[in-house]
Amino acid sequence: MLRLVLSLIAALLAGTARAQTPAAFYATHPLTVMVGTSAGGAYDAYGRLVARHLGKHMPGNPQIVSQNMPGAGGLAAANFLYNTAPKDGSYISIFSRSIPLQPIIDATGVKFDALKFNWIASPANDVSIVFSWGSSKFRKIQDAMEREMIIGASAAGADSALFAYVQNNLIGTKFKVVMGYPGAADYFLAIERGELDGSASSSWSNFTGPRADWVTGKKINVLLQLASEGRPDVDAPLVTQFARNDLDRRVLEMIFSRQLLAYPFAAPPGVPEERVAALRAGFAELFRDPDFLAEAQRASLEVKPVEGERIRATLAAAYASPPEVVARARAAVEQGATPVGSK
Repeated sequence: MLRLVLSLIAALLAGTARAQTPAAFYATHPLTVMVGTSAGGAYDAYGRLVARHLGKHMPGNPQIVSQNMPGAGGLAAANFLYNTAPKDGSYISIFSRSIPLQPIIDATGVKFDALKFNWIASPANDVSIVFSWGSSKFRKIQDAMEREMIIGASAAGADSALFAYVQNNLIGTKFKVVMGYPGAADYFLAIERGELDGSASSSWSNFTGPRADWVTGKKINVLLQLASEGRPDVDAPLVTQFARNDLDRRVLEMIFSRQLLAYPFAAPPGVPEERVAALRAGFAELFRDPDFLAEAQRASLEVKPVEGERIRATLAAAYASPPEVVARARAAVEQGATPVGSK
């Protein structure tokens, strides 16, 4: 009997909380911004920047709490957000742009439906690059097609590994992936130490902030741009230029469409619509906030916002890809993961 009473009370309280206006809810509930990577990389930088400024743009001016949940290239955070985090608008997360499309390529460990997340916004779109350390023997992408290039990655589902596998199969590179680095900051250090030759996928924004001198000082060789559309200020060819046929080009375009997402923020499914709307409106105001923009500029973080609905539309288009494109993409990852020289 006592258990039934407690259950009824809990249900009543939950219902009351869901009935609150966004202002009333956020006035009494902190908002947690969960970063699905380790500290030190671009995702962490954007996550913490948003956390510092978002509160004043939300109804009720909630306290913002930032925390990191690295693991499996961002998959741990996505699974937590979808299955475990409260569905009341008190939790949002930023995680790797590769994660929403991971189920198309390899659903191992995936416990979410990407189209059911409430996509809020991304502060920017982006391209990723393939690069080698400046003193290495890899000066152009063709060098990585001729000899084994050792690169670091966090997990099989992360861009740092998945993009390497895709390139191995679709354009003929010979990347050897070393797993287990918690995040970009960790394998960047390994590259500096000479333990790795470079990276098969790193966001360009990593080189517009604290590591800008890696480009301006020619500490690295930029070999390739990974995106559907390249940046004119990056002196490297676009990956789609190396597609061997039309099907492979379409696969590359589908896989790299995620670059539009760049640094996606999402809320769990089931959050009341008015709180999702409040989150989206808060982010829209945030991206016009002079203090936010000034701090982003000081940190060399670009602000070119992408709305939540556009993120969802991009994902929906990818999930509607023809079966032959999906099959080729999956085969490319599986075959590209085969160690160089294996049969």
